[in-house]
Amino acid sequence: MFSNNPFEAAAKTLKENAEKFNPAAAQDAFKPVMDNLKAWGDLAQQQAQSAQAAVAQTVETFKSIKEPQAALEALKASAESTIALATKNLQDMTALGVSQFHSSIDALEKSHPAPEAFATVGKSLKSAASNVETVLDTAVKKGVAAVAAATKK
Repeated sequence: MFSNNPFEAAAKTLKENAEKFNPAAAQDAFKPVMDNLKAWGDLAQQQAQSAQAAVAQTVETFKSIKEPQAALEALKASAESTIALATKNLQDMTALGVSQFHSSIDALEKSHPAPEAFATVGKSLKSAASNVETVLDTAVKKGVAAVAAATKK
């Protein structure tokens, strides 16, 4: 009696297509993924180094402080620096994400069986991602302005 289960079907498919597998083509197809991961790793490393430098600068500043008012001013300067760094980091992360999304849509359009039919959808998706980036940037700027106004009081 013949029985066909999912494992047998998968094994049969793998066996039939094993000779068609091209490791070089698979590696080429995976290259954009690796490039994207490398870009995120580089960004994370750069942001970590910036944060480390900011903390080191704050610690050095506090080492030489002798009076309470100077400590409050240094604390305020540190907070402003931290907010500026966080703002820049968020903007950089958003820009990288949107850029990679746009690249993915372009690649999908190139490989789509009917690229001209997908072009309108791709354009809309890219526009939506750019709008998200703009809205986030505006929200961050408004937040920074609100914090700056609150610290001046």
